[in-house]
Amino acid sequence: MTKSILESVLQHKNFHKIAEQNGYSYDHVKKEGAKLWKLLSGVFAAAIEQSNVRSILQNKAGSTIYSFGDSSLIITNHKIKENYVNICKENHQVGQDKEKRSPSAPVPNEVPRMDLATAPELNYNYGRDSEIATLKSWMVNDRARLITIYGLSGVGKTALILKVISEIQREFDYIIYRSLEPLPKLVNLKDHLKHFLSESSASPLPEIIDYFRSSRCLVILDDLQHLFKPGHLAGHYLAEHKDYHNFFQQVATSSHQSCLILSSWEKSGDIETLEKENEYTKSLKIEGLGAAAKDILRQKKLADESSWDELINRYQGHPGWLNIISATILELFDGRAAHLTEREELFLGDIEAKLEFQLERLSELEKKVVYWLAIQDEAIAISQTYANLEVSQGKFWQIMQSLNRRCLVEKVAINEPAFQLNSIVKAYLAFSRFM
Repeated sequence: MTKSILESVLQHKNFHKIAEQNGYSYDHVKKEGAKLWKLLSGVFAAAIEQSNVRSILQNKAGSTIYSFGDSSLIITNHKIKENYVNICKENHQVGQDKEKRSPSAPVPNEVPRMDLATAPELNYNYGRDSEIATLKSWMVNDRARLITIYGLSGVGKTALILKVISEIQREFDYIIYRSLEPLPKLVNLKDHLKHFLSESSASPLPEIIDYFRSSRCLVILDDLQHLFKPGHLAGHYLAEHKDYHNFFQQVATSSHQSCLILSSWEKSGDIETLEKENEYTKSLKIEGLGAAAKDILRQKKLADESSWDELINRYQGHPGWLNIISATILELFDGRAAHLTEREELFLGDIEAKLEFQLERLSELEKKVVYWLAIQDEAIAISQTYANLEVSQGKFWQIMQSLNRRCLVEKVAINEPAFQLNSIVKAYLAFSRFM
């Protein structure tokens, strides 16, 4: 039981899921887990619990705690010993040669030191082959220093990052994930990063950039949008977090061998500028899964497979939206997907709450333009003047640029540059009192 608990926690599973998968009660799993944390705390002289077990075991024992096929620790007869356990569903070769790293990269450890303790659970593991290939090329071949991954909430940005880590981890000496949702001050974030990076160093270094130069580090900062002002155009930093701008610029323009990945609902103007001026700055917009989204519907055990293509098309292959709609289909229609696809009206259900939260971040002028776009029958040419908007041409372009960076409008290929509102957002505005 202890082995099952440890392996499951290392896969980001909570006690409720462990109990369900192993046929035990939640209270029993929680009790056994408490015994396990106590045992590990005694062995490693550290206060180990469910929330920090992966990072502490990796730091103390030198194993790859998120383990994409590398060595991990298991419990046998109340003793800790090393064993090779593939605790993820990836089929990676154990003991892969160091030679698969780039020749120019230093190899101080058999496997990288990783801290993914606060990373969310990887809920699906399919699709995104093109995006993964692009990111791997940027990170390994182009030695990109700053990469921004942006897209609508729930579209799968973090899942993509976790999949990429599973394939490129041996290219790095350190890998660390942090979410910016708690809005940490930059100085505090840097302290946390330096604490992790210095644990295996002979002597601490003064700045993060020094660690980026001395070792090959991969740092992921998720939920970047929380640094930006709600009620303003996309990418405007909160006053107390403007120093992040300088930090990102330093990472992009300084000479080093590491990579910082930013994940966000929106792309900021300073990142756009850096990308134009600096070859080591890249950005990738994440959209729907396409045909791979059928795996979501298959996993949910929906019926009417012949209607799945239409369902995926309606909800843009967006994994978050498809999960929500699948739950509705199961709840109301016993899994019959055709009940939704046979109707012309686009049903949103619980998707509305997700959209409302994202649209609340818009500035007043953005809301005005979004509402106007929602009643247009066709894509609007960006070069034209629209008198009924009562917005200057320059301001209109600025707003459209901001909406594009928020992934709320889509560029349409016609005779001249034109944009239209995302169809799901348009349906939401048509049936809500957002404005």
